[in-house]
Amino acid sequence: MSRVDLAVLGAGPGGYVAAIRAAQLGLSVAVIEADRLGGVCLNWGCIPSKALLTGAELVENLTRHGETFGVTASGVTLDYGKLIDHSRKTADRLAKGVESLFKKNRIRWIRGRGRLAGPGAVDVEGGERVEARHVLLATGSTEWVPPGVEVDGERVLTSREALASRRCPERLVVVGAGAVGVEFAYVYAMYGAKVTVLEMAAQMLPGADPELADVLRREFRRKGIEVRLGARFEGAKHEGAGVRVALSTEKGAEEIAADQLLVAIGRRPLSEGIGLEEAGVSLDRRGFVQVDERSRTAAAGVLAIGDLAGGPLLAHKASEEGIAAVEFLAERRTLPLDHATIPSCIYAQPQVAWIGLGEAQARERFGDELRVGRFPFTASGKALAAAHSAGFVKILAEPRFGQIVGAHVVGAGATELVAEIGLAMTLEATTSEIAATCHAHPTLSEAILEAALAAEERSINF
Repeated sequence: MSRVDLAVLGAGPGGYVAAIRAAQLGLSVAVIEADRLGGVCLNWGCIPSKALLTGAELVENLTRHGETFGVTASGVTLDYGKLIDHSRKTADRLAKGVESLFKKNRIRWIRGRGRLAGPGAVDVEGGERVEARHVLLATGSTEWVPPGVEVDGERVLTSREALASRRCPERLVVVGAGAVGVEFAYVYAMYGAKVTVLEMAAQMLPGADPELADVLRREFRRKGIEVRLGARFEGAKHEGAGVRVALSTEKGAEEIAADQLLVAIGRRPLSEGIGLEEAGVSLDRRGFVQVDERSRTAAAGVLAIGDLAGGPLLAHKASEEGIAAVEFLAERRTLPLDHATIPSCIYAQPQVAWIGLGEAQARERFGDELRVGRFPFTASGKALAAAHSAGFVKILAEPRFGQIVGAHVVGAGATELVAEIGLAMTLEATTSEIAATCHAHPTLSEAILEAALAAEERSINF
């Protein structure tokens, strides 16, 4: 039997980061994880998918923009299997890095599946029991697959199988135009697949600012990716070496033949089989754990973070929640985590990122006096020089002082640019303060400056 201050179930970006922070604060920590350290994000999500996306960007720049820069490429060979190899090596290296961090911080890794076994106790498969003053649940989420859909890893895949598959199909149907569907659609298309994306909603990236979604759809069309909105996925059946996908639209039912189907509709929490309800942990109707602003559940001494505790299902959100939760335990924190300053990012090209309020939400709160500043990348010297001029920056600020309440970016570098807005919101900065900050020229970050100037009604370059 082991006795620790904190037992963590799950070693994803929430669990392992929380464990390290707890160890830094002087707590004894044990992490129960059956799979590799780093969780889905590091091993089968964020990290390997970004390796694939980097390859796709390279292909696009060479084949679609090369002539602009006097580079004429012929006889280019695309080896999708080597791209997968690179993504796996990257994940392996980082997983080993997390393991070394555990050793450095004297965190015990107990390999196996854990289950709550009453107040302050976790049973690990194999017979070991861990007693802990506090238990942190960080088991994450997994792909949601509609009933009746058979995932075989050859013809029907989720993101998990796609990240291991060394095959780039000739014809691919992607169900879902959320972050996962959009990113994989881009990767496969750049490596030569004819891609069709089906989305039931009226826009890509449901929930994002419609202006961002419109730019993304237009640019996908230019890349040869077909996006069908208002298309409901009805099912799929194997047909020879491929698959036949059934869908319905306002025009009626139809079918699409493809070599592969990628299901990217959503994710579900990994909340089953770990003793939550027996321990008194409350779940919502979808199976997510209900927590308060300090990540505490209804069960004394049990906390939950990350995907398990509900959306947005983002790795960096899980990490921030993990840090905040253990800092509260160690009495090193008094203010709750501000979820409004957690950015959402999509890494296809053009990239998409947003933070804070959407424009519709902001107008509901501040009315017509809301300050809105826009700057298109078509007016950015750096974007034009790089031949990536699609997209824009939009900054939202409250009317009295010009304090920034949200921002939306679509275009090359969007996922990096949004960090400046996040810092500004943390510091409660105003558009006038960003406008007074010298930005290097020429840089993409000047678009942030120019959007702030536009919100101040004193645009310079547009």
